[in-house]
Amino acid sequence: MSDFTNLLQACSMADQQAEQTMREFEQRDFPKYITSLATEVATEGRPVPVRQLAGLLIKNALFAKEETRQKENVQRWQTLDGQVRDAVKQPLIQAIRSAEAQASRTAAQAAAEIAAIEIPYNEWPNFLPSLLENIQSPQSTDAIRITSLDCLGYTCERVAILDGPEISEQTTDSILNAIVDGIQARRPDKVRLAATNALKNSLIFAHKNMDKKAERDAIMSNICEATRCQDYMVRTAAYECIVQIAVSYYDKLQDYMTTLYELTVDTIRKDREEVAKAAIEFWSSLCEVEQDLLDEEADQTERGLPIQRPCMRYVNAALVHLAPILLETLTKQEEDVDEDTYNLHMAGFICLTCISQTVEDAAVGVIMPFVQQNIQNENWRLRDAAMMAFVSLLDGPKDETIGPSVSQSVPVLLNLLNDQHVMVRDTAAHCISRICLFHIRYIPTDIFPTLLQALVSKCGEGSPKVASQACSALYNLASAFTEEASEKQQSNALSPHMQNLLETLFRVCDRPDADEANLRVTAMEAISVLISNSANDVLPIMAQLLPAFIQRFEATFSMSDFDAGDKLKKEQTQGLLCAVFQALYRKLDKATVAPHTDTVMQQLLRVLQVKNANCHEECFTAISAISDLMEADFAKYMSALQPFLIQGLRNFQAYQLGIVVVCTVGDICRNLEGLIQPYCDDIMGALVDCLKDSSIHRSVKPPVLSCFGEIAMAIGGAYQPYMQLSMMLLMQASSTRVPDDDDDLIEYFNQLRESILEAYVGIVQGLRDGNVLNQFMQYVPNVLQFIDHIANDPNRDDFVLSKAIGLVGDLAQVMGPQIRDQINKPFVAKLLADGAATGDQSIVETSNWASSVVSQAVQG
Repeated sequence: MSDFTNLLQACSMADQQAEQTMREFEQRDFPKYITSLATEVATEGRPVPVRQLAGLLIKNALFAKEETRQKENVQRWQTLDGQVRDAVKQPLIQAIRSAEAQASRTAAQAAAEIAAIEIPYNEWPNFLPSLLENIQSPQSTDAIRITSLDCLGYTCERVAILDGPEISEQTTDSILNAIVDGIQARRPDKVRLAATNALKNSLIFAHKNMDKKAERDAIMSNICEATRCQDYMVRTAAYECIVQIAVSYYDKLQDYMTTLYELTVDTIRKDREEVAKAAIEFWSSLCEVEQDLLDEEADQTERGLPIQRPCMRYVNAALVHLAPILLETLTKQEEDVDEDTYNLHMAGFICLTCISQTVEDAAVGVIMPFVQQNIQNENWRLRDAAMMAFVSLLDGPKDETIGPSVSQSVPVLLNLLNDQHVMVRDTAAHCISRICLFHIRYIPTDIFPTLLQALVSKCGEGSPKVASQACSALYNLASAFTEEASEKQQSNALSPHMQNLLETLFRVCDRPDADEANLRVTAMEAISVLISNSANDVLPIMAQLLPAFIQRFEATFSMSDFDAGDKLKKEQTQGLLCAVFQALYRKLDKATVAPHTDTVMQQLLRVLQVKNANCHEECFTAISAISDLMEADFAKYMSALQPFLIQGLRNFQAYQLGIVVVCTVGDICRNLEGLIQPYCDDIMGALVDCLKDSSIHRSVKPPVLSCFGEIAMAIGGAYQPYMQLSMMLLMQASSTRVPDDDDDLIEYFNQLRESILEAYVGIVQGLRDGNVLNQFMQYVPNVLQFIDHIANDPNRDDFVLSKAIGLVGDLAQVMGPQIRDQINKPFVAKLLADGAATGDQSIVETSNWASSVVSQAVQG
């Protein structure tokens, strides 16, 4: 064996020195590294682990989960000399035909990574012909056919992810020809399975083929034929293809819906569970497509526009015949399974819920008779199924349609909370929880105290699942009082029961089985929302809670964290307690919490000392709430907190944490005002580096840009050292143009522009307060150019419009005649007129104010 073979063999046995040598080889001479690997994969007689590892290393040299790294890998491959690339590709094609299965499979994966890069650029002309020959040649074994089809499937999957140029129609035809050949009934089942899976990945590229009726008929005929295959795995994969077609080619379904209805209904009734679930998924996916189309229709009708993509209402047409079959699946409960188990029972329930959300009121007349006939049946399975059917109706039909049934159901459900069968009790609690979430106003007032007492009783239920559902119901019930809490009412319907509710939930948290069924988490979340939505008359009870929760938090530091499970439990508990602190600091007054705040902050800082803890987001959110209440008095914690803020801002990969930290910095700036200045050099440096990092997730950028405004407003004239760089970054961001054909990007760019406008407003106001507004004058033309673009952009949303109008008003008010000529423009008049025409009271008021100050500036 060669030295390189020996090196690979050592790597396959996890020899760290060998692995380091291999990494150095890759970095030192990538062309030789990757061609050597290809040779090892293709050389018959080499040890199987060596060949397998060689293929995996080729794949890993091209593949990366992280987008920036993936682009670097692609670029590295594309810059290789053509002869070097050929010296990798040809051995891989050869290895796919190897009799050694593991070598063949890993070669297929490596070849697929290369093909995904090159096929969109037509750079590997013999790739598809080679695979097609493997599939169609009488000399090929079934193993070679399967590996070749798998390679095609991997390739299509990776092409879609890499998002390169659109592959040519000729290439798509070649792929589909190879796959359709493999899916035909004359092929062995294992080959058909590989072909069906490959077809699922290739359908995304088949738009032109699906536009042609003859080709579409051929594809659909082969898929439908595959749903009758003797091998259940082929049948399942065929239905997965049908789901993909429903999502991607809804407008092409009409000719096939009768056949698809008959196939799916027969399968749901008679086939084994795995296949039946896949058939049900077709209808669930169809519901999601039709919901989107119905929303589009309503929006276009409201705007007086023609309907672009009509909804064919297939679900409505099938409702009367399909619903009874799905209701039957609800009686197929499995006892003692995890609540997340996706079985036939759960698939049927999800589909019925999707149907209810799609056809809305029409579902009530079809499903409610089943509920009424079975909810008190002697057979526990039918009682349970009836309640699940009722739950499926709670989020779909109009309130006034389902509301009377809700009112009538509550007494029955309260009785079922005490059913002999634990699954019935569990479902009854779940049903009540959903009623509290969606239809609390239909719970009869005279039953409310009885309902609360029943839920409190179920929190002590022996089954953690039932207790967890009861806690969830209390959470949803308490959440319904959010609006009343915002009005700071003296009392509400929860007040007489608050002490008992909190004591009960405390006991739940201390149950020895609280780790099961998410029980502790649900109980703590219920405590937090009860605190948040409590009325003024129970504030003394809330005040007593703070010391108790400080003790509970202190106890968490003694919890074991030797293994990953214990560490997760500890951090989860701390995160939940952080949420409670946040709720208490939002609810109580400063005088009440001030004596305890030093201790609370010490505990939170101890949590932040643990690197990469799962509860840091909750911890920073609690710190924000504390700073909001303590205001200037929070300054004494800044020297200890600052390193953790900077660490969070610079943790570019943990972008969700980064967003929370940026928001916390913004809150602290608002609360400390000028007292934040000593810490601004480090904060601004971290924010700027965050924006400069090309690998950072795009969702971090809007809050970072907005934070510039928060800092400027806080420190006023002291913002001058940061002006030039921050304005450059803001103008850079504002020059990005919004695409017209990507709804996700349009939404993101609206968020980005809203944040830019917030930053400009904050900087203008901060410089004005610091009497250095003249520093902003040089940037006014660029800012107004940005506003001009917004004024004429049909994709802007009302939030952007409102912020743009506010900024125009601020500029006119603080700069007045200095910018008379620059704001006396048609785009400003259009922007203000658009705001006045929105009908939104807040925007109209802002527009009227801005119009007034603009007029004064122009006339002055």
